[in-house]
Amino acid sequence: MRHFDLSPLYRSTVGFDHLFSMLDTLGRTDNGAPSYPPYDIERTGENDYRIVMAVAGFREEDISIEVKEQTLTIRGEKKPDDSQPQGEVLYRGIAQRGFERRFQLADHVQVRGAALENGLLSIELVREIPEAMKPRTIEISSPQKGGKVIDQKAA
Repeated sequence: MRHFDLSPLYRSTVGFDHLFSMLDTLGRTDNGAPSYPPYDIERTGENDYRIVMAVAGFREEDISIEVKEQTLTIRGEKKPDDSQPQGEVLYRGIAQRGFERRFQLADHVQVRGAALENGLLSIELVREIPEAMKPRTIEISSPQKGGKVIDQKAA
């Protein structure tokens, strides 16, 4: 993948630095990126999304979910379970190491809820655009319809 220099855009725009930083990050190929735990991002509706993460062996109390400054952070740390008898483990194929995953959320994306079932953590997200930002239709009035005409001298 080619690396594009975005510095000219930083010089000629204001307020888009976050967007350009994200584009620059996407452009880099990072083979050292964490791949544990595996996850899917699904679109479940026009403004609804779901992140499904495979967290086998983790309980609800082992996982924390936090949203801060448009960043969703999911942490998992396995706490020792004294109720199960510990035997000699000959092979450990189920990962029990701690993890931390971060997702950048777009503007107006909110976390609706989370559920843990059958080793899959599902996080429901929704994009709620404020009424003030939604497009609206402006009616054009004319004197024939009895509409109010704006006096240009007064305006």
